[in-house]
Amino acid sequence: MCKNRAMRPHQVAVLALDEVVGFDLGTPSQIFGAARDDTEKRLYEVRVCTPGRTPVRAAAGYSIIPEHGLELLAEADTIVVAGVYGAQVQLTGILEPEVHRALTAAAPTTRIVSICTGAFVLAGAGLLDGRRATTHWMHAANFRRLFPQVELDPDVLFVDDGDILTSAGVGAGIDLCLHLIRNDHGSEVANRAARRCVVPPSRAGGQAQFIERPVPQLVDSSTAPAREWVLAHLDEPLDLRALAACARMSVRTFTRRFREETGQSPGKWITQQRVDRARHLLETTDLPVDQVAQHSGFGTGAALRQQLGAAVGVSPSVYRTTFRSAG
Repeated sequence: MCKNRAMRPHQVAVLALDEVVGFDLGTPSQIFGAARDDTEKRLYEVRVCTPGRTPVRAAAGYSIIPEHGLELLAEADTIVVAGVYGAQVQLTGILEPEVHRALTAAAPTTRIVSICTGAFVLAGAGLLDGRRATTHWMHAANFRRLFPQVELDPDVLFVDDGDILTSAGVGAGIDLCLHLIRNDHGSEVANRAARRCVVPPSRAGGQAQFIERPVPQLVDSSTAPAREWVLAHLDEPLDLRALAACARMSVRTFTRRFREETGQSPGKWITQQRVDRARHLLETTDLPVDQVAQHSGFGTGAALRQQLGAAVGVSPSVYRTTFRSAG
């Protein structure tokens, strides 16, 4: 977890290689650039680098002229590797030696992140060996063939493995950047960044990648009204049958539609919303833990401690102390 530095913002270096995906390259600058403190001071400085500070080709048919070379990686607090499409490492599993050296020489305290097929680059550097990771589901079979030593999970939006984090395709890079901001500075800062970028503030990493699922075509068949009702009544007991009735569906149909629209079961989605509510209350209020548990729908402090521990790995009191002391 990042602590605010008095003298400078958190340094993010974005690595662009030939055949870089333009959307992935722009995501860190846009999302981290939107993270500000209460005085509108930027919390991150994002810069782009390439091998030898030379132009690189984008997969969409244009070139990118960088201002920095690979030496930027040695100075970074966080390294983000943008996705590539049709690059050598995707075909052979072999990474250019200078890129391999630069990534493996990063300081032990440096956080390393990949967006989409940037996971091929991290795997090519050996950084994912024995670790759980993800990438775009369309490239999963090829990834497994090239890097069988990596524990690939292609069914999630992103994987947080501590100092190395990987995400699935395109929009999941946004989710991962917001997740990092939330971990570094709390949900208020992350939510403000999301609002500034006009994107959803939170999709959990364990949520499914939407793999060839049909989208419901009729507005009145959506579970959205039930979800809106849930968000307004998180502190109350929530019954699946009642939610299905609210959506005018059978429980079976409601559960199927809910998963199609959110990638999660109703129960898992509700728990995620309650954890998010609890995190917000812990960060922004002085309510006792038991009251936070009641307002977020967990009922008891013990239940909140269990759910928050499963979600972020710390107790409510430690979580509150962390974000109260993190500038």
